[in-house]
Amino acid sequence: MTLLFSDEDVAATLDAPVTVAAMRDALLAAYEGRLVAPPRASAPLGGGRMVLTAGHLTGEWYGFRSYDTFGHPESGQLVVLHDGRTGAVRAIAVGEELGSRRTGGLGGVAVDALARPDAATVGVVGSGRQAWTQVWAAAAVRPLREVTVHSRSAGNREAFAARVRAELGVPTRAVATASAAVTGRDIVVLATTSPAPVLDARDLAPGTHVNTVGFKQRHRAEFGADLLAAADVLATDSPAQAAAYDPPMLAVLPPYAERLRDLGAVLAGAVPGRTGADQISVFCSTGLAGTEVFLLDRLARVGAAAR
Repeated sequence: MTLLFSDEDVAATLDAPVTVAAMRDALLAAYEGRLVAPPRASAPLGGGRMVLTAGHLTGEWYGFRSYDTFGHPESGQLVVLHDGRTGAVRAIAVGEELGSRRTGGLGGVAVDALARPDAATVGVVGSGRQAWTQVWAAAAVRPLREVTVHSRSAGNREAFAARVRAELGVPTRAVATASAAVTGRDIVVLATTSPAPVLDARDLAPGTHVNTVGFKQRHRAEFGADLLAAADVLATDSPAQAAAYDPPMLAVLPPYAERLRDLGAVLAGAVPGRTGADQISVFCSTGLAGTEVFLLDRLARVGAAAR
């Protein structure tokens, strides 16, 4: 029987610890060559694109995610999971929630692997779905003491702060500027749609870890070269996807490319992560292909057990 999951089903079934654990497993599987995850492909369709990512966990499953860039109000993502032995469709997820939690889970793995063990404060720039799942996942790997948030809309940032207080039980303040949000924070999250920098790296305290979720390409990035220059540790979830960006991702350009590490390799102990309390670490999220399907497989297992 094919399991069908809506956004409501995903939200009710996938908690942060399960999601972060699944994404850690996915990154290790990709590094070890067990998860085949080619860079995304897209088809121009006149006025927009259909985008496809696919993955294959060798011997277990394969599947894909599809979404479009037309900007229609009811547009949604589709994730399909096939059994690797029979080809049968095991599960389908429709909507945005699975993808958002996937991205949050990857950010949670990055925080767990790269942030200081005693990191307890978070500064967020952005107040949308992606910003929420980053904090949601971070709270699963660090005992958060306080969150500060800034976004362009005062109403949105106040609503975000209220949600974090209500659902995560973490004291949270909405603040008037990005600088006020990130100054002195242990963990910083950039999750905006801005094509121009929203962060001044001089506001970061020694030892800060930064997750970047939004635009990160040349001439279109929510941060500037000052952040990459300040980073003692620079990592991504998919070096192959980072290299495939068009325009290029800032972190794969000289002089940063030789310092860019595979987060999966850090998890495996093949390359070092943070080695000092005062180091600044930066995670450039690309959304490793196949991780949506990986998470759908985990969701299907949990959902099948619950049913």
